[in-house]
Formats: sequence, C-alpha cells, structure tokens
Amino acid sequence: MTRRSKTTAKPRRIDVHSHVIPKPMLEAIERDPARFQMRFEMRDGRRRIVREGGNVFPVYDEFSDAAVKVAGMDRKGLDVSFISPAPMVLFYWLDADVALEGSRIVNDGIAEMVAQYPDRLKGMGTLPMQHPDAAIAELERIVRDHGFRAIELGTSVGEEQLSDPRFRPVLRRAQELKVFIFAHPYSFTPECGTEHYHLRNLIGNPLHTTIMVGNLMFSGALDDLKTLKIVLAHGGGYVPYQIGRFVHGHKVRHDTKQHTRTSPEKMLRRFWYDALVHDERALRYLIDRVGADRVVLGTDAPFDMGEEAPLARLAQVKRLTPAERAMIVHGNAQKLYGRKL
Repeated sequence: MTRRSKTTAKPRRIDVHSHVIPKPMLEAIERDPARFQMRFEMRDGRRRIVREGGNVFPVYDEFSDAAVKVAGMDRKGLDVSFISPAPMVLFYWLDADVALEGSRIVNDGIAEMVAQYPDRLKGMGTLPMQHPDAAIAELERIVRDHGFRAIELGTSVGEEQLSDPRFRPVLRRAQELKVFIFAHPYSFTPECGTEHYHLRNLIGNPLHTTIMVGNLMFSGALDDLKTLKIVLAHGGGYVPYQIGRFVHGHKVRHDTKQHTRTSPEKMLRRFWYDALVHDERALRYLIDRVGADRVVLGTDAPFDMGEEAPLARLAQVKRLTPAERAMIVHGNAQKLYGRKL
C-alpha cells in the first residue's frame, strides 16, 4: 500500500454496542439448563431462551455465528463491532462458581468469534462480579490470553450498585489495565408499573443506567477512579436530560455532598454515550450536551430495539460538522480502545 493510499483511506466505522451468545454457551445451557437457570423452548415457531422468572428472548443466528454477525454489519455499513455478551448471560444471579464458569465459556467463545474475523470483530468480556476476586482474575486472564480491551458490566450486580466499595478493586484493576467498561442494563425484574407493554425495557433500561450514574457520581467513585473509561448504553438513559436536576440537588442537598464536592456537571463528561436514542433530535441534544467527543455509534444488534441504519440516523442530525461525524463514527471508539482499529 502506498503512502498516499494510507492517508486517503476512510476511517473505519465502529459500533461499540453489539451482542452475542457464543455457541459453546448455548450448548452449555442446553446440556444443563438447571445449572444456568434457563432453558430453550419453541414458541411461535421460533427457538427462544426462557430464563427462570418468566423472561423470554429469541435466539438469533447472529448471536453465535460470526459470519452472520459480519453480514449484519455489512448491511448497516459498519466496519468494526465490539461484540459483548447479551445481558441474559451476565449471570450475576448465579452462585459465584457457576457464574465464573459461565463467564469463562462466554469469554472464550467471544474470543473464538473474534479469531474468525479479527479485522472486523473486537471482544468485550464479562466478569463474575458477585465474586470480586474471581472477577479480577478473569479480567486479567482475558486481557492476557485474548487481548480484550473492553468489558461489559451490568448497571448493577443484583441489588448492589457498581459504586459499592466492594466492587472498587475490580473497577480499579480495569483502570490500571486501560480496559474500558461498557455499562449495560440487565435487570429482568420489572419496576412497579412496567409489567406490560415492554416498559421494563422502554423505561426500565434507561432508568437503570441513570441510577448507576447517580450512584457513581454522588458516592465519590468517579473522584477515586479518575481515568476509568465508561461507555453508557442507550444514550446514557435519562442522565443527559436530567443532569440539571443532579446539579441542582448537589447544590442544595447536604447528602449529595457527603462524598464528593465535584459537580455532576463536570462528571457528565467522565462518561461516553452511545448514539442509540432512536431520534435524530434527541441525538442532536445529546451531542450538544455532552460533546461530540463523547458519543460513539451503538446498534444493540441483533435485538429488535436496536438501530438498523446508524449511519443514516447520524446523517439526519442537523448542524453536524465533518469533524464531529468523524469523532462519532470512528475517533472516539479508537481512543477508547487505545490501539489501531
């Protein structure tokens, strides 16, 4: 390749929010459904995963077939995807030993998918967060053995918040390893009033992200973890829209200042935000509020709540400069990854 072709090559279009369940994990569930507290059923002519508690999810080919995943990327005009576990296999509700087993199966399976298309797929690992020591060991293993530069964490671990001091060593080790965190809601327990109409997703997912961010801000965790990189799914939930309320509360309430003097306004830019807000006006607001240098592409593939045309959506955003577009499509994800993509 000549020097000229290198300089004129288009930046690669990068998706940081794309889910999988590797084939070895699907096979493990099929072998021992009781161990992983989920099973397979055929419903409405389609194979589905049924988790204890009544939650049901389709089994998409894109979950486990790297070629299908890449074909989906091609359809959306994407060059690189960070593939992360679908939320139903984070396994925070299992005993720690089973969660570690499941995490290793998922992580090794993701590594196998990446190995098939190393130029197109980048791996995000999962950790058994209910056992912080085991989580650190697994984090170190996937960085060492698989070269992962990112992990997906649920916005909470059971009923515990990521801001809880017992998870601080895990977050600190991720910071030391320069691994960025993709925070994704995973709770399958509906809040009061979200039992119907898919509201546990439509309202619950953004709510869980907002709760996590509030706790990280007001607990002082972000003051402690000064260089930890955290990406928020679904445009950051309600945080960008309600940050003024956070700022006001920090000014007038004693309890919000107990652990930090840093304003939530300043901490807003401690996070990165995916562009998955399903509306170009909302995306324009997000860019205005947090800065184009804090927004990345996210599709949530292959779920029906995902974005099928991320580049077309971005093109609809008014007053978007070429420099801003380049940051959102490529530059910001490149900085998060810390290596050439």
